[in-house]
Amino acid sequence: MNFLVCVWESLRPKQWTKNLFIFAGILFSQNIFNFPLLFKVTFAFFIFCLLSGSIYILNDLSDLKQDRRHPDKSHRPIASGRLKISHAVLTLTILIPPLLAASYYLSPSFFLVTLAYFLLQLAYSFLLKRIVILDVFTIACGFVLRVVAGAVVINVEISSWLIICTILLSLFLGLSKRRYEVVELEGGAQNHRQVLAEYSSYLLDQMISVVTASTVVAYALYTMSEKTIGKFGTRNLVFTVPFVLYGIFRYLYLIHQKGTGGKPEDILVTDKPLMIDIILWAITAGIILYW
Repeated sequence: MNFLVCVWESLRPKQWTKNLFIFAGILFSQNIFNFPLLFKVTFAFFIFCLLSGSIYILNDLSDLKQDRRHPDKSHRPIASGRLKISHAVLTLTILIPPLLAASYYLSPSFFLVTLAYFLLQLAYSFLLKRIVILDVFTIACGFVLRVVAGAVVINVEISSWLIICTILLSLFLGLSKRRYEVVELEGGAQNHRQVLAEYSSYLLDQMISVVTASTVVAYALYTMSEKTIGKFGTRNLVFTVPFVLYGIFRYLYLIHQKGTGGKPEDILVTDKPLMIDIILWAITAGIILYW
């Protein structure tokens, strides 16, 4: 039983909220009430949850020495020794092949995207996370592949606006996390993650400023695009822009004033104003798109 608890903890279910990006395709294609398609996307969501969880285990194995020196990550099952390395490897061999097989069962196109995501995360775990700037872009590509996966599994068109907004938003979250790590760990940041030696809080603040403005502008242009208006038959999607603005400003407030930002998955489910804002955005967008 203790083994299963440690495996579950290593899969990091709190971080599975990132996989909600898979539902973007069905939401913006106005198929959210098409229950056969919704079932397929939900199935795809759980495949990505377990697959990304497997990547976390693999990442913990590759970062074992650094994690043992980290104030928080040293308590993880593998770093603390509660989960044996052999058991972690066994878990990977049990999970990954069936998950890839299940993705092919859903759709060959979905399988290709899932495989691309898996290979990208492998490259990140062993190489790309050590290359400055490219490490954050790799994280952003992971979110884009989630969005693409959610679209191809139900065979709907992928909006270029959706891709752009996803890239910018994920860069914002990734850079914010890097800033937290640099500030929180101070001079010992590079001992935890080698690439952090290449960053400074000033540099990250400059990049965050760029992607923050770009995210808001891109989303606003998307809502006012003639193609968007023609697709949904309404100009009212622009009324969701204030929620996006507030969400980004709230996140910046939490980064700079509250010293958080290292765990976006925790912020999204613990910060009540941000949670309410996301819910209100979803309700408003749903009403505009479907009614």
